[in-house]
Amino acid sequence: MILEMKVPSPGESITEVEIAEWLVNDGDYVEKDQAIAEVDSDKATLELPAEESGIITLKAEVGDAVAVGAVVCLIDTSASKPEGAKSEEKPADKKPEVKEVAEKKIEAKPEKTSYASGSASPAAKKILAEKDLDAANIKGTGKDGRITKEDAVKAVPSMGTPTGGPRGESRTKLSMLRRKVAERLVSAKNETAMLTTFNEVDMSAVFKLRNQFKEDFKNKHNVGLGFMSFFTKAVIRALQMYPSVNSMIDGKEMISFDFCDISIAVSGPKGLMVPVIRNAENLSFRGVESEVKRLAIRAREGEITVDEMTGGTFTITNGGVFGSMLSTPIINPPQSAILGMHNIVERPIARDGAIAIAPIMYVALSYDHRIIDGKESVGFLVAIKEALESPEELLMDNNVKKALEL
Repeated sequence: MILEMKVPSPGESITEVEIAEWLVNDGDYVEKDQAIAEVDSDKATLELPAEESGIITLKAEVGDAVAVGAVVCLIDTSASKPEGAKSEEKPADKKPEVKEVAEKKIEAKPEKTSYASGSASPAAKKILAEKDLDAANIKGTGKDGRITKEDAVKAVPSMGTPTGGPRGESRTKLSMLRRKVAERLVSAKNETAMLTTFNEVDMSAVFKLRNQFKEDFKNKHNVGLGFMSFFTKAVIRALQMYPSVNSMIDGKEMISFDFCDISIAVSGPKGLMVPVIRNAENLSFRGVESEVKRLAIRAREGEITVDEMTGGTFTITNGGVFGSMLSTPIINPPQSAILGMHNIVERPIARDGAIAIAPIMYVALSYDHRIIDGKESVGFLVAIKEALESPEELLMDNNVKKALEL
């Protein structure tokens, strides 16, 4: 029996996928549920498992865009597994045979010489004098070997980058996911009135709490007490204070949400992915850290699903893990705002009328000015700053152990 394997729907609104890589060769025997291909959608890279065991016949090539529901391969389920069968290795590219070509010896014709050979025209002579070049080292292309102005110009050493190094280039087709990310970023820049406001946060209080309770927290909950839980809790508080930041535009209407689905930017093997923490307002510090860890692991291992990246009312991105001091994050449409975290550096600040050294993080809020006013955006970022600088009071209700479930 010949089974037609069709492209399953990876998620709502996705109409086609791209064959990123075949993990088997044409004619291989495959087992049921064996991963046979990686396919790119505009939201994620997914593995395609074999629906049955048998001999496979490929019907699409790497790079082909295949519509959802289209036949991508055939599996002959009546074929038995060959004894000692192994997946065929992809044949190595055969090197083309090089045929030796006998070089024809061409007798050089004696160059015509005259009194003009090697002499420079007046214009060429001026250039050679200015550049201190010897006419004897220049071959003239003018009549009877005369050095022309063009010959002199070409002989002047280039003031640009010295030549001699490799100057190759290569072209690689962008994956469907990367193309979609590019489209969304350009769309966000072109279709929103995006502005960014900045502030700085003294992380001393957060450092103090983490240093004091991180070992107990990890021992009890089997997850580290990181910065993401503090920032997520601070964002939730600020979103509840400024509901317009937790809104988005739909045509001529503004949709506001009474829940906080927080998207977190995670670096994965296929690029940046943005999984969503659902109803983050209901999670404790332990709940946030556990969910961040779970989603980050799934993203790094390529197991994240489209559903886990769909939705979200606000995004947090942390460029600080790569060493970024300050940046302007781009809104994740259709959301209306995004918070950018950055690296923490000890800097001098004024505290109680004196100079002190403190761990400072610059934070950035990019927002859509169509529905978020400057007053709200600045107030939102200030609310985050206040919560992070007074976490015990504003995020933990003055009961640290209860908040951390210790």
